[in-house]
Amino acid sequence: MPRAHVLLSESIHASASDAFERADVQVHRTSAGLGPEEIIEALNGLPGDGPVMIGVRSKTKVRAPIFEAVPRLAAVGAFCIGTDQIDLEVAAQSGVAVFNAPFSNTRSVAELVIAEIVCLSRQLFERSWAAHEGRWRKDAKGAHEVRGKTLGIIGYGHIGSQLSVLAEAMGLRVRYHDIVNKLPLGNASASESLDALLAGSDFVSLHVPNTPQTRNMFGAAELAKMKPGAYLINASRGTVVDIEALRASLESGHVAGAALDVYPKEPKSTADPFESPLQGLRQVILTPHIGGSTQEAQANIGVEVSEALAAYTRFGRTTGCITLPAIDAPAISPGRSRLLNIHRDVPGVLTSANQRVSDAGLNITGQRLETQAGVGLLLMDVDAKSDDPRVESLRADLAGLAQSLPRRTRLL
Repeated sequence: MPRAHVLLSESIHASASDAFERADVQVHRTSAGLGPEEIIEALNGLPGDGPVMIGVRSKTKVRAPIFEAVPRLAAVGAFCIGTDQIDLEVAAQSGVAVFNAPFSNTRSVAELVIAEIVCLSRQLFERSWAAHEGRWRKDAKGAHEVRGKTLGIIGYGHIGSQLSVLAEAMGLRVRYHDIVNKLPLGNASASESLDALLAGSDFVSLHVPNTPQTRNMFGAAELAKMKPGAYLINASRGTVVDIEALRASLESGHVAGAALDVYPKEPKSTADPFESPLQGLRQVILTPHIGGSTQEAQANIGVEVSEALAAYTRFGRTTGCITLPAIDAPAISPGRSRLLNIHRDVPGVLTSANQRVSDAGLNITGQRLETQAGVGLLLMDVDAKSDDPRVESLRADLAGLAQSLPRRTRLL
């Protein structure tokens, strides 16, 4: 079987290499984010003719031309929570598996938000700035404890709910709003409406994905509905907040302060300049998209995503996959072989596949077929070792089915 190769970009944590090495996947690394042409050249330049994968973080974009130009591309790993940088629809229709890390940096982001709540409430950023300038602002004016205040969380997913637990432990009252009904943790309570949450919260923290519905969802109208003197925190997506409207609200004093970790436009690298309309406002904390940038989170992400990619390469396991049907495939039993086939979801595929097995003189010892959004994933175990010529003949026959997607039939 041809050896698989993975290209890891953007200095993905070293922990990612361990799972790949155990799965006999050759790791190739680049510290920088790559452009489309660079990705195509790098992936097509990987040795051998086996499957290739790419691991990215938030800066490297994996768009439609890459899937078309790199037919060997079998999987993409987003070593972060978001998948905005990947064309998921094209990946799904191309039969490319995409995995991300929805849990591993949850704690890191939630802790950052807690820190920002305290910093904003105590005016730590402004007072530190004054001390650096030689001014001694030793007074209690405008400084408050967070205990007894209300935190409004918009988006009660993995991070929002974790933040809820930490905030409540500090004595904050927690209310949340989500478009999906979510079970509250602890003493948190769902708000009857977004407007009610905004009007009653001393701190508003955003934790929503980047979708057409959330882009600029927080503009002048929403800012005006916030409780006077409240604080806004955005550690979700940079496209969610209208930055110019936020600056106007901050300058008017309606919003007392803000903390942002994400922005509509972010530098491609640490060497590029950062610009924002919020620069120069001393009641605003600006951080460079570091919500998940802790050693613990990056190590956990490296393990989570690499293990998912390795399990897909070795066993065809797609648990947690965004673009392909979910199959929790076990390890391959000794003396048997497993074939993976991705095809268009039309009638007759399983009948045709089973006939090919019969024609090869093999027996099926295990079989799973799942479909999703017009794509089918078939895993088939047969009673012969992988070096049996009949197995390779069967793989070629399955790949030749009219319904099979190109280069999406592999012997695992």
